Amino acid sequence: MVDILNLALPYFGLIFVGFACGKVKSLPEAGLAWMNFFLLYVSLPALLFAIMSKTPFSELNNPPFLVATTLSTVAAFTLALVVGKVLGRLTLREATLAGLSGGYGNIGYMGPGLALAVLGSKASAPTALIFCCDSIFLFTIVPLLIELSDRDHPSIVHAFGVVLKQIVLNPLIMSACFGAAFASLHIEMPVALDRTITFLQNAAAPTALFVLGVTVALRPFDRVPWEVPGVIAIKLLFHPLAAFGLMLAFGPFAQPWAATAVLMASLPPALNVFVIARQNDAWIESASVAVLLGTFASVVTLTSVMWLLQSGRLVFP
Repeated sequence: MVDILNLALPYFGLIFVGFACGKVKSLPEAGLAWMNFFLLYVSLPALLFAIMSKTPFSELNNPPFLVATTLSTVAAFTLALVVGKVLGRLTLREATLAGLSGGYGNIGYMGPGLALAVLGSKASAPTALIFCCDSIFLFTIVPLLIELSDRDHPSIVHAFGVVLKQIVLNPLIMSACFGAAFASLHIEMPVALDRTITFLQNAAAPTALFVLGVTVALRPFDRVPWEVPGVIAIKLLFHPLAAFGLMLAFGPFAQPWAATAVLMASLPPALNVFVIARQNDAWIESASVAVLLGTFASVVTLTSVMWLLQSGRLVFP
């Protein structure tokens, strides 16, 4: 258990350092803009490109695994959306963002670094695949539902066009696809460029976790909306249980692959949930509360999952 705490606490420690700085030092939130840009357009894409480009392409061809992990995310998203509609009596736009909180974990900020630290290099391929498939699903269904909830929208064809453009131009998805192309073509990176990418990818996790803490600290926290505890429970409990069950149903898979699926499903709601809520001017306060409480609660739930995996108590036949 001490080894697990030594792995987990630095990740949560950086979040809490950012949280403390955000509470103690009164700096404008606008100052986070360049850090977020660096993460979303430079550092995290470099990390995903490096993972995909250095993974043998044959390992990326695993349709049953893709179906199983994506189905777990679909199930968590759908259940959270229904909870938002029923408990919170939310509009479709708001319930869609509640569904995003229940299905979209911190697979960009926390996922890759944590999976590689807990499970080793064998977790790189499943981590990249989960990121790509979850991102493609969520960045398709969420903008589509939001666009369809806009009564001023010209047509459903226009809505699909907007969604397709967002997917194609997403820097994280683009970098993962380029990495897969490099892996399939066996392209060797020049040494100088490879070292530059290494510098950038190493900056991803600490920067992302610090930004997450600061951003959460700057959010107002006046009340807990009715639907938020249910959404958090879906993300931290239902999602990993669904991933575990689907790994058994669609398997057998190698232990590192199945373990990665459960670990990634156990991550707390992503900071991007709040970012997307703010962009769409809907469910903003609830999104910030979900990210804040979900991150704090995951100190217990995520650490427990790590302990079960590392101690061999969670084994996949």
